[in-house]
Amino acid sequence: MDGRGGLVSGVRLGTFLIGTAHIRADDVAAAAADPAVEVVLSADALDLVGLSREVVQAAIDSGHRVYGLNTLLGSGRDTAVEQESILDFQLQVVRYHHSGVGALLDRDQVRALILARLIGFTRGGSGVRPETARFYSDLLNRGVVPAVPRDGSVGSSDLTQLAAVAAVAIGEGQALAPDGGLLDGAAALAAAGLDPLVLAPGEALALVSANSYSIGAGVLELRRIRWLADLADTALALSLEATARYDGGGNLSPFSPAVQSAKAVDGQRVSAANVRRLVRGGWLEDPRRQVSVQDALSFRAAPQTHGAFRAQVAALAVALEVELNGRGDNPLTDVASGRMVSGGNFQPMQLALAFEALRLGLAHVGISSERRIAKLYPPQRLIRQLNLDAARAGTPLASEDLPGLLWYSAAGLLAELKFLAAPATLGAPTLSADVEDHSTLAPLALQQLQRSVEAAAKLLTIEALTASYLLAEAQGTDLRETEIRELGAGTGAVVARLSELLAGQLPAAVLVDSARTALGDLLAGLPELGTPDPDAPDDAGPGAGVPDGRPGDGGGES
Repeated sequence: MDGRGGLVSGVRLGTFLIGTAHIRADDVAAAAADPAVEVVLSADALDLVGLSREVVQAAIDSGHRVYGLNTLLGSGRDTAVEQESILDFQLQVVRYHHSGVGALLDRDQVRALILARLIGFTRGGSGVRPETARFYSDLLNRGVVPAVPRDGSVGSSDLTQLAAVAAVAIGEGQALAPDGGLLDGAAALAAAGLDPLVLAPGEALALVSANSYSIGAGVLELRRIRWLADLADTALALSLEATARYDGGGNLSPFSPAVQSAKAVDGQRVSAANVRRLVRGGWLEDPRRQVSVQDALSFRAAPQTHGAFRAQVAALAVALEVELNGRGDNPLTDVASGRMVSGGNFQPMQLALAFEALRLGLAHVGISSERRIAKLYPPQRLIRQLNLDAARAGTPLASEDLPGLLWYSAAGLLAELKFLAAPATLGAPTLSADVEDHSTLAPLALQQLQRSVEAAAKLLTIEALTASYLLAEAQGTDLRETEIRELGAGTGAVVARLSELLAGQLPAAVLVDSARTALGDLLAGLPELGTPDPDAPDDAGPGAGVPDGRPGDGGGES
């Protein structure tokens, strides 16, 4: 097993080792998404958990007042809990916070939530017992999936979501049944061969006081967003090919290493390199081609827009790993000093702002995409006119492989992206008798980001479909070309696959969903996308060749 605390030899062994070393967001997402992965706690991690529990026990023995250990919570922070009530207080804390509402999280998100909290135990700040940490790994390994309502956290710890997990752990609450229904928490534990967890003093607060929903769901969303960055570059490359055929555009100069190395914007060179890879070997590289000296900014400055978005993706990865590897507990069990210390590390402001920034970045990516779609509309009108002319001459009217108003759907999705770009984190009310007078609303910022990712994926898929339709129509026809003009190797593969879907004359909604799935499969087969630019000169300037941003072991974005 790998002592780094990441996936052991990849997913092949099906083991996720939680040690005391740095843990990567991508590895957590992979483990959470695969219920067959076994979660293992290293001996070092369990030793650190034990040391943190000794600090809690010392605080109990001292008789000193410690928040949440022997006092009430929130505005009751200065009210003591009598010694004989401490164990009952643990149950009361779980039941009190089990107040979430709304739709239930899906299984992957619940697994990610539990995994994030388990990792938090092993950082040494929570003060739970080693057997409690093992119990949470047993929940994952034995397939117990608590029913966790989506709504209820204001981002100063995801109290209600974590309380739903804790409720099942103590034999209460509800869990998701294998058939999709619900089970009583006690029945779900029994089916997995587990007895309910009996909480020790201070453990109830440790189970619920963390940002594990925002972190866990965030690492899953990070994987989708990384793919979205590559999809944006792919749609752009297809539109460049299409505008070259119909409007004399498709100038590759803005994507050259010379231009990209002139300004060290993280991710910009990666985006430009993706486009060059996709069109490589095709007509756009022909130096004899007559081309406009400059395309519209939605084409020409797309590497700058997409590159800035990639930089925000890298910032989200950093923020997630800060939370995964940090100690966000309150009170913080500080092993070094042997004390329990009140603090505010449960306030994940950096993470919340990373969620915020990405929605704004996605809106800008969407603006460029919709403008490119608009510029591809006149050729569609030309094709329809030619079809009408042929029908007037006696040829049966040709079918419409591309639904005609997908551009309008794209415009509606762009409006949604702009709406979702508004700040979410500024709206938190004052709670708990004005003691909790600021919150991050990180979960709301995340949920709005999830909606933005969904809208942007549809919008970019519409662009890819539109360009692919035009490119398929242009090849071998007399619409604009008198000879076959080869597509790039990458864009050609995409057009070939999407043309199959277009020929099926699917309803628009089915077409877009099917195309998005197909693009996911295609891009997964192009591992070079999202990697540093191999053509960049060695003296490209500050930051040249720096991978587009994963923290951790220095790996580039994939």
